[in-house]
Amino acid sequence: MSSEKFIKNKTVLVTLISACAIVIVSLGIRQTFGMFYFDFSTDLGITLSQFGFALGLQMLLWGVFGPWFGVITDKYGGHIAVSIGFVFYLAGILLLYSQYNTGLYFVTAIGVLIGVALGATAISIPVSVVAKHFPQSNRTLAMGIVTASGSFGYFISPIFVRYSLVENGWENTLLIFAAFIVIGLILAFFLTTPKNVVGGKINDNQTAIEALKEAFDNKSFIYLTLGFFVCGWHITLVATHIPVYISDRGLPEWCTVTILSMIGLFNIFGTLTSGYLAQKFSKKIILSIIYFARGLVIAIFIFLPPSPIIAIFFGMAFGFLWLSTVPPTMGLVGFIFGTKYIGLLYGIVFLSHQVGSFFGAYLGGVFHDLYGSYDYAWYISIALSVFAGLIHLPIIEKQVPRLQTA
Repeated sequence: MSSEKFIKNKTVLVTLISACAIVIVSLGIRQTFGMFYFDFSTDLGITLSQFGFALGLQMLLWGVFGPWFGVITDKYGGHIAVSIGFVFYLAGILLLYSQYNTGLYFVTAIGVLIGVALGATAISIPVSVVAKHFPQSNRTLAMGIVTASGSFGYFISPIFVRYSLVENGWENTLLIFAAFIVIGLILAFFLTTPKNVVGGKINDNQTAIEALKEAFDNKSFIYLTLGFFVCGWHITLVATHIPVYISDRGLPEWCTVTILSMIGLFNIFGTLTSGYLAQKFSKKIILSIIYFARGLVIAIFIFLPPSPIIAIFFGMAFGFLWLSTVPPTMGLVGFIFGTKYIGLLYGIVFLSHQVGSFFGAYLGGVFHDLYGSYDYAWYISIALSVFAGLIHLPIIEKQVPRLQTA
């Protein structure tokens, strides 16, 4: 092996490992905010609607700033984008920890600052950087590995946070979060973006504006964007409100931790499976199946009599489907449009995801405060599953003419 090839392979490996560690930190922390609600309610006087709004705003800003961080990534490198994001993340956690942690300050900390931070540190930017290193033949599998790493964060963080909340209290738990974020900030500088993008026409003169026009003129991009709205609604409704829903159903508190941990554990298998299958089969069919399956799992969870066994089943099944949408979704973006502007284009798709996340988090709290239950939120979730399952079917899995003539 030549020294140049060795260095290239080493760089790819370091980038892949760094991306995995970054999403473990970012998503692991973000996944557990719902577990803080009872402490925030008691100590800070935060209502469920206020909490839902703050987390909904977090999701929305995550999506709004995703494309901007995508532009920074495509132009200056992922290490710049992610390091900026972790600075915002640290500021949000420290403000949440401070004495100025009620009212507007609470929303600013957990909603605005952390929302902006997630636009750079969570799935989209690390995955888009990794995607630039791999050819079409194994790109979706590489993206599945990064996404599965975030799932490991989902798995381990609820267990740790439950222990830390009991032993250390919520304030000290936030300080531990701050330490992990500093580690993530250091890892960001190992996230290398290749000078020559793999896949597609490298030295074309397409601008970012032209890339956006090309995407929005393509109906498949619109369908993909609309479908990802549903993914955001689903996962944020569950992540934000499952602790209260479990309490409402009279189930023991350990069911909450178990559901969140099972989601993380089985999402590892789900994302790796979808990443592998997306290399072999139609990506749009895989996405359609995932969304139909989500609706079925939710229906079983809410219509059967509540029991710990059903709760565990829900965590396992929904976990398998949790982020399994990411590899085929980003895989479609990269395949249809190439990877030169994948950070920007996936950022647009992800913005739709986060708009759905906002409504899932916020309206879940509103419905509960108005009607005393989450029934309407769950019914909408099932209807959206059917919509997403259908909207992916018209997608045409074909490269744009620009790439076909490259």
